[in-house]
Amino acid sequence: MSFLDLARARYSERRFAPDPIEPEKLSRILEAARVAPTARNLQPQRILVVQSPEGLAKVDRATSCRFGAPVVLVLSYDMTVASRHPDVVDFGVVDTAIAATHMMLEAQELGVHSCWVGLIDPPELRRQFDIPRTQRIISVMPLGYPSERSHPAHLHEESLPLEQVVAWETYADHCG
Repeated sequence: MSFLDLARARYSERRFAPDPIEPEKLSRILEAARVAPTARNLQPQRILVVQSPEGLAKVDRATSCRFGAPVVLVLSYDMTVASRHPDVVDFGVVDTAIAATHMMLEAQELGVHSCWVGLIDPPELRRQFDIPRTQRIISVMPLGYPSERSHPAHLHEESLPLEQVVAWETYADHCG
């Protein structure tokens, strides 16, 4: 499968089967985050793996969007490590998003589905999992195998035409 085929096949899963993820597959997914590029190679991303019934119950207190997944990753970054540039962006957020994207695509390659979830209660996650104040919580990522009722959302294959997303050399003639 080509990279574009893999990227097109991946969709946000909202109907997980209860089947556990094999440890070797979970390790590969986490390794994809470890090798992700980060600003100045500072690697500020931090990943909390939650898979015990007790831990998943704690996740459920902080989001209604676990969708029955057997594993949830809590994604954050260490603010004492992340690169910041006053005129651009908080690269901790960017670095964490890049790591998350690497994990989602590696998961897809392995037949494991995922969903980026931003509908979370960060203070509740911090309380439930003793996440240090030096970490900024970005999102959670449920992981697992799709249920028999799984299907992409109705908008999955709808993307803007390339000419509305890309400008060449200048925005002066760009209508988008």
